[in-house]
Amino acid sequence: MNHDLVKMLSAKLDSLTFSDYYGLQSPGLTCYLNSVLQVLYMTQDFREAVERFEQCRSEDSTTIDQHLARLFADLQKSKARTHDVTAKLGITNVYEQRDAAEYFEKILSLSNPEASKIFRGELNHKTTCLRCKQRSESRTFFWILPLAMGDSWCQTYSVEKGLKAFFKREKVCRDNKIYCELCNKKRDTEFACEMTQSPEVLTLLLKRFRFDYKHECYVKLHCDVDVPQTLHMEGCKYNLYALVHHFGSLTGGHYTAQIKSYDTQEWYHFNDDIVKRVSPPLFSAGAKHLRSFTAYLLMYRKAIHFF
Repeated sequence: MNHDLVKMLSAKLDSLTFSDYYGLQSPGLTCYLNSVLQVLYMTQDFREAVERFEQCRSEDSTTIDQHLARLFADLQKSKARTHDVTAKLGITNVYEQRDAAEYFEKILSLSNPEASKIFRGELNHKTTCLRCKQRSESRTFFWILPLAMGDSWCQTYSVEKGLKAFFKREKVCRDNKIYCELCNKKRDTEFACEMTQSPEVLTLLLKRFRFDYKHECYVKLHCDVDVPQTLHMEGCKYNLYALVHHFGSLTGGHYTAQIKSYDTQEWYHFNDDIVKRVSPPLFSAGAKHLRSFTAYLLMYRKAIHFF
């Protein structure tokens, strides 16, 4: 066969939009919901936990699992409708711009404990009086770790440095002193935070939206972000498997997702009802970071425990 003809046919096949997965049909402009629903569907252990719960749930269950299970079952065969999930979440204005991170947490809060614990971690917040050394601790759980991006208008933001800043010890003094019960007086205080329970899936939120005091309104940071393929933290190794992107402004944006399949190990781009394989590969050969000015939510799956 003619070599040039084979090359041409191969190029045409590569350009076709074949996909192993299906998109979501929404009642309105709910891309913020579609992106996180696709992440949850592509998180195999979450999907299986929802399916198991649905098989043995009681009739009076108030969880969102029955709606998710039906949606996930539909997605295995064809494009699926999100109308039932939208209604369960109380979304009445389907044309209003909303936050993907908010609805990611809302879905997890309404899911059964076995499913939601996959994303659940625990933090221990420690406060130490620098005069008497009295220390108090409080533990809280999280589904998302928010990383402040500061004033990263022009410079490239590092996720790894942002994580280090999140867990960095901080000292408050002068006008910000904290009242110490033992001293019965406001004292210089040190704050520290540690992860006491690492989740199976670590979700990071890049805080691209910040309040601009000069213009008295919220603005979006469009700076580039270096997203690492692998994270090492708190005795664990995590591998990136999903990104939720935000394009546009605070009031007129659009969400999409890029997710790595557990089954095929390929990356796919989810844009509402359109799903395509990512080509060229998301990470080029030997690359350890992905640079993006739209990355908003990052999901990392735990790979290895270090003891």
